[in-house]
Amino acid sequence: MSTSTPAEVDPHLPTIRGNENVFRWDAGWLLVLAASALLAILVLVVGNPFDRIFRFVLDGVRVTLTVTLVTFGLVLIVGIIGALGRLTQVAPLRGLATLYVEVVRGIPLLVQLYFWYYAFPSIVRDLGAQWNIESMKNFVANPYVMAIAGLTLCYGAYMTEVYRAGIQSIPKGQMEAARSLGMTYFQAMRYIILPQAIRVILPPVGNEFITLLKDSSLVSAVAVADLTRRGREFQAITPLPLHIYLMIGLMYLIMTLLSARVVAMIEARMSKER
Repeated sequence: MSTSTPAEVDPHLPTIRGNENVFRWDAGWLLVLAASALLAILVLVVGNPFDRIFRFVLDGVRVTLTVTLVTFGLVLIVGIIGALGRLTQVAPLRGLATLYVEVVRGIPLLVQLYFWYYAFPSIVRDLGAQWNIESMKNFVANPYVMAIAGLTLCYGAYMTEVYRAGIQSIPKGQMEAARSLGMTYFQAMRYIILPQAIRVILPPVGNEFITLLKDSSLVSAVAVADLTRRGREFQAITPLPLHIYLMIGLMYLIMTLLSARVVAMIEARMSKER
């Protein structure tokens, strides 16, 4: 889902400015209101079975948001480490980071989730049997931990390339000037290069978050009780696929539309501060 940058917003639309916040009313907010109003009508006006579905899957929304936010925080860390590895002059580290990116991006996310939930615990138990370590022999995978691990490593590879492109967009003279002032490589990255690169990579980072929010539905395949899995559980009790997946899709739509608006507001604020 794409986000609107300040340059794409109609200048005649009303703007509300706080001390540091920038809020622009655009068509995206109309979509948020329309989707929210439709959800309210289905739950409060139409009622059964939409109200029952909503109450049943509501805890899945919390799980979906928790998995997404925790994963995204880890993805940002993995991404910057991967990007620095890709850009380092140390050949083994650069090769390892490149291998990670190319391999992970070449395997479907669902397959990776299956690996972490089914294959990885089997590897741990086999090693535990060989080394006679009781805790490893009895290892049982936590579905939430495995799901977050799979999502993090997968999206970390994509975020690595986002960071790398942002860092390389900064003129090399910036790094040379920082080093000439006595800064170390990491000091120059922290204080000079990365603050500038963040402004460049913010739109793709925002889009990665929105994509991650939608792709988090795949964790339902590895026993995580997210929004999608709760919908499937309700269908097992009451087979109403049209009603169930209309509600699930609408709830995902509201979350992604809100996320897109928040990203647009952050972009507007950073553009104002530039």
